[in-house]
Amino acid sequence: MSLKFNYNPTFETMFAPEFGPANPFRTQQMAAPRNMLSGYAEPAHVNDFMFEQQRRTFSTFGYALDPSVDTNLSSSSYIGAVEEAEKNKGLTVFESGAKKTEKRKKVKGGDAADLDGFLGPWAKYQDEKDGAKPSEDEKKELDEILAKRLKRGRNEEDAPAEEKTILHVKDMYDYQGRSYLHIPQDVGVNLRSSEMPDKCYLPKKQLHVWTGHTKGVSAIRLFPGSGHLLLSCSMDCKIKLWEVYNERRCLRTFIGHSKAVRDVCFNNVGTKFLSAAYDRYIKLWDSETGQCISRFTNRKVPYCVKFNPDEDKQNLFVAGMSDKKIVQWDVRSGEVVQEYDRHLGAVNTITFVDENRRFVSTSDDKSLRVWEWDIPVDFKYIAEPSMHSMPAVTLSPNGKWLACQSMDNQILIFGAQNRFRLNKKKVFKGHMVAGYACQVDFSPDMSYVVSGDADGKLNIWDWKTTKLYHRIKAHDKVCISALWHPHETSKVITCGWDGQIKLWD
Repeated sequence: MSLKFNYNPTFETMFAPEFGPANPFRTQQMAAPRNMLSGYAEPAHVNDFMFEQQRRTFSTFGYALDPSVDTNLSSSSYIGAVEEAEKNKGLTVFESGAKKTEKRKKVKGGDAADLDGFLGPWAKYQDEKDGAKPSEDEKKELDEILAKRLKRGRNEEDAPAEEKTILHVKDMYDYQGRSYLHIPQDVGVNLRSSEMPDKCYLPKKQLHVWTGHTKGVSAIRLFPGSGHLLLSCSMDCKIKLWEVYNERRCLRTFIGHSKAVRDVCFNNVGTKFLSAAYDRYIKLWDSETGQCISRFTNRKVPYCVKFNPDEDKQNLFVAGMSDKKIVQWDVRSGEVVQEYDRHLGAVNTITFVDENRRFVSTSDDKSLRVWEWDIPVDFKYIAEPSMHSMPAVTLSPNGKWLACQSMDNQILIFGAQNRFRLNKKKVFKGHMVAGYACQVDFSPDMSYVVSGDADGKLNIWDWKTTKLYHRIKAHDKVCISALWHPHETSKVITCGWDGQIKLWD
């Protein structure tokens, strides 16, 4: 309620005591005289210090002098924890502090004029021991810490897994003494020619399923040139070699990694291949005998591995590592001969371009870098704010384009000669791949682009129009890789995380 005055009342008038009738609704308690919030307190004759001392003693030790007995302090009548009070002889908070121990004395420091003998503030304490031997308790603690550290250092993994191989066919050699590496000539297509098929067609139906892996297949590679053999690596730690033609048998299993195998790569002639696994080892195998020739590690996880495709550099290979580096090894010496250390995230792919003078790498740092061989500084760096990471990259058969599987569900095309520019006209989308490094491939005549996706489908686009032509439900889980056979007009091989490898025609 606001009052309006037509004059200026004085301060005294405004703040005079209340006038008017008594408030009929006031309770007795409200009407009672009060000098504090909870009522009226009589003045008590207690020294503030004494009150505080007893209050604190009670909250700390649980006892205090009984305030209802009007006693002098010498008589002992307590409330609260009486036994505790008797044990402590009624000491209050302010009295019960332990007596201070004697201060440790230092050895006298000598004369400051004596340069060698003067100790000054650095003097030892008189009771100080010189030996740094830990006490029994400290020793126990140290041992525990060291044991934990050793465990964390993965001591048991220092030794590489034992390598062995299983041959699944009866005869290693045919009647002419040729092993399975020999290119067959009775399959209705010339696998030795370097000519590409003129016209490719869409694969429609499933021809064959290779089964044998017990867990998801992570990568497949065709035998260089002919494509008559297929190498697969899997999360069951095994690598298998299969026939692509005739009976399509499993020829050999290579066992030698203790964790999932991530990538494999043939050398130019296919006699050897490298495998990279999560046990931090890269191993070099003989494709024919199954023998493990050598092992390489720098204690980091290799994500991808590639031989240098030049004929005179077949002893060199590069691996993209989990610690952001690309490491180059020499097979002959087993030594690291170069490190390309510019990426800001784990390196996912390495692709040789420009007649193998350069290679392109992609990484979790969402960039694409181009390197000159053996020069550890990237001469081109491509990173747009809108770019996503591209964990799978494939070079086109004519060597002009790089197809990059981007994590925003599209395949981007970069020019692979000199400029490395993004081709904005060619974007392939309509599939779901976010989170998976699904390998892309081209048909040999460059008319189609194929890729698996997260739903296990095989997607086929037209290269010219970028239209999604065809989808096949290929696998139950992720279809991680799709390869178009280099000598066939319509044969595509897919592999998935359901552990199966399929041939489509």
